[in-house]
Amino acid sequence: MRILLAADTYYPHVNGASYFAQRLAQALHQKNHTVAVVAPSQSFANTKTYIDDILVYGIRSIPVFFYRDFRFSAFAADATFQNILTEFQPDIVHLQAHFYVNRKVFKASRKNNLPIVATNHFMPENLVHYLPVPEFMRNIVKNWAWRDFASIYNQVGRITTPTETAADLIRDKVKLPVEAISCGIDLQKFDRSQPTADLRERYALPNQPILLYVGRLDREKNLDTVLRAVALARQQTQFHFVIAGTGAERQRLEKLARELKIAEHVTFAGFVPNADLPALYLLASCFIIAGIAELQSIVTMEALAAGLPVLGVNAMALPELVHDGENGFLFELADISGLSAKITKILADPDLQKKFGSASLDIIAKHDITTTIAAFEQLYHEQIARAQSGAKSN
Repeated sequence: MRILLAADTYYPHVNGASYFAQRLAQALHQKNHTVAVVAPSQSFANTKTYIDDILVYGIRSIPVFFYRDFRFSAFAADATFQNILTEFQPDIVHLQAHFYVNRKVFKASRKNNLPIVATNHFMPENLVHYLPVPEFMRNIVKNWAWRDFASIYNQVGRITTPTETAADLIRDKVKLPVEAISCGIDLQKFDRSQPTADLRERYALPNQPILLYVGRLDREKNLDTVLRAVALARQQTQFHFVIAGTGAERQRLEKLARELKIAEHVTFAGFVPNADLPALYLLASCFIIAGIAELQSIVTMEALAAGLPVLGVNAMALPELVHDGENGFLFELADISGLSAKITKILADPDLQKKFGSASLDIIAKHDITTTIAAFEQLYHEQIARAQSGAKSN
C-alpha cells in the first residue's frame, strides 16, 4: 500500500504524538509499504527530505513562542497539498490530528475521493493550561476545541485512539464508532541482557536504586509534585532520581530541587538519544509518571517493556497500564506523603521490584508493535476496499 500520514507534530518534536507517527511510519516501511509523511518543516519554507528512510513533505512553519522546539504550520496554499497528493498518489490517508496540516490534507484528500482514517492523540488540557486567562475562559476554549475536533473527525472513514479510556473520552463527541488500537511498542528493543554500566558512568549516577522519569518537562507532567515526594522519600531510603527529557519547566524544576535540598540526588539528563533509552530504563529500579492527560503514554509502555515497576498518577489512561498492587502503584496527585510512602515501599524492597517487574512484562505483552501494525493494515485494507466499492457503484 501507499500510505500518507499527516502529522502536526513530527521529528524532531519530542512528544507522544510525534513518536507514535514516527514509529508507525517506520514499522509500516519495514512491512514493505510505501510511506510518506506530511508535517511542519523546520523552517519557513516547504521542504522535501528523507528522515530515517521515510519521505517527509515539510510544510513551512514558525516556532511556537510558548513551547520551545515546537513548530506550527499555518501559511501553505491548498495547491501545496494537492501537489503532494498528485506526486505521492496515496492509496489511503491517515490523519494524526485535526490541526492545520491535517486539516489541509483532509480537505485535499476529500476533494480527491481518497479513503481517510484518523487517530486521536488530542486533549485540550494539554494546551489550554498555557493560556494566561481565567479558568472559565479555559473551559470555553476546551469546549470549542472539542467541537472543532469533531467537525473534522466526523467526516473520516474510521476513528482510532490508543486506549479504551481515550475512546470513551471522545465517543460522545463524534458520530462514528471509535476503535482503541494501542500505540504499540517494540518489545525486542528491551533486551535485559544489554550492558548498562557505560550509561551509569556517562551520567555519573551513583550505585543506588534509580527512580526514573522520561518525557517532556512541561507543566502538565507535574514533576514538581514528584520532586516534593522524592524529598520526603529520601528521608526514609537511599535512591537517586533521574529526569530524562527537555521542556519549558527545566529551570524551575532545578531550582525546586535546590530549595528542597535534594539537588545532588537528582540528575537532569536532558535529551537522551533513542539508542540509549533502553539501557536507561534497564538501569532503573522503578519508573514514575504524574502526567494527568495521558491518552496512553509511550514512555510508560517502554518502562513496562523493560520490566520495571511503575508509579502512575490515577488519571486518564494510566490505570490501563499501571495495575495498582500488581505491577506498581497508582497515586493521587494531591497526596504527596502517600506518593512518598509508595516510592519508599518499592525502592526499599528488591523482591517487590522483581514481582512488579514480572507483572509489567505480562501486561505489556499485548501491546507488541506487530499487533498494532496488523490492526492498522487491516483497517487500511477495509477502507480502501470500501472506497473502491463505492467508486464502482457510482
